[in-house]
Amino acid sequence: MRDLWRDNGATRIVAILFGACSIFIGLFLIYWLIPAGKVAYSDTLEVLVAPTSTVPQVTHLTTPDPLKAVYMSSWAAGNEKFRKELFDLVDTTEINAVVIDVKDYSGRISFPVDDPQLVEIGASQNRIPDVKELITKLHERNVYVIARISSFQDSFLINVHPDWAVKTGAGKVWQDYKGVKWLDAGAQPVWDYLIAIGKQSYAYGFDEINFDYIRYPSDGNLKDIVYSWGAGRNRREVMHDFYLYLREHLTTDAGTVIPISADLFGLTTSSNDDLGIGQVLVDALPYFDYVSPMVYPSHFSTGYLGFNKPAEHPYDVISFAMETAIKRTIAASSSPAKLRPWLQAFDMGATYTPAMVRAQIQATNDVGLSSWLLWDAACTYDKAALLSKGVVGSSTTTTN
Repeated sequence: MRDLWRDNGATRIVAILFGACSIFIGLFLIYWLIPAGKVAYSDTLEVLVAPTSTVPQVTHLTTPDPLKAVYMSSWAAGNEKFRKELFDLVDTTEINAVVIDVKDYSGRISFPVDDPQLVEIGASQNRIPDVKELITKLHERNVYVIARISSFQDSFLINVHPDWAVKTGAGKVWQDYKGVKWLDAGAQPVWDYLIAIGKQSYAYGFDEINFDYIRYPSDGNLKDIVYSWGAGRNRREVMHDFYLYLREHLTTDAGTVIPISADLFGLTTSSNDDLGIGQVLVDALPYFDYVSPMVYPSHFSTGYLGFNKPAEHPYDVISFAMETAIKRTIAASSSPAKLRPWLQAFDMGATYTPAMVRAQIQATNDVGLSSWLLWDAACTYDKAALLSKGVVGSSTTTTN
């Protein structure tokens, strides 16, 4: 019996031990000799579970000289169809800049914000949800991007801070004939709010901040209107102080001076007063990098330059207005290179053909200026009015 156990039992135990050792050695070899398979599997799993996101890097372009821009509303800038048209325009014509609404007359900011002050006000909407990506795509095409801020027209902010509003004699919020509410131009909290929007826009990649509607109301019941924030200053003095305040405060935390521009009434090129709205061309020149008189021929009244319909005479209107602006700018010891007129690319007073748009550009060039901006609220521009890309007169931008 003992010999039988020795022959059969011992053999089984040896077999069991040998099998166990083989399994152990096999596992050992798998662990040490083929680790690459494990690593590759682990890496693949991590990528699937937690993909890395690409955040557009914020860059800025220097101002092109000459600058040739078109306007885009926030709704158009956030729309794929209009974007394709814009990209085609800058890819194939002389256009090298675009002005995009950041805050329009409604008071709504066009994209999500992260500045605590702006978040608290709550004016932002998702009109351009991918604003940084859009700016990156434009910069890749060497397109200079300008943020337009409709300054003192703002029905939304007034709902939050009615004490900042222009009032009626009865103390109610005043409205113009279109029903738009106006902020009091003398209210410094409003100035700080506009500066915060400007800084936020620059931080997102906009290259320049453009301030429109920097004036007092010009239509509506002006006999029943009260301004509470002027502190004894007249309208021209208030606007001058506002220009100065913008220039002093529109810098980044790192000390970079942010380029700024101003839109003024076309009549500021020839008027001898502040037009009742506080705007005087020479007052703005020292504080803005660029000043853009809105010299749309349709906006000049009957009899201007002797014309029954000034809109039908684009070359003459632009030529006279901008030549007068140049003379005033030189007399104020400033540079005409700061002048960048807004030109008409919309139908009003006349059907504006490509030839009429081109006539305005030609008039701008003939008086010695080279930069201009085209306005069309519908954001549609006829390439027939523009030079093809690469033709003499076109230009490109360079990065800082």
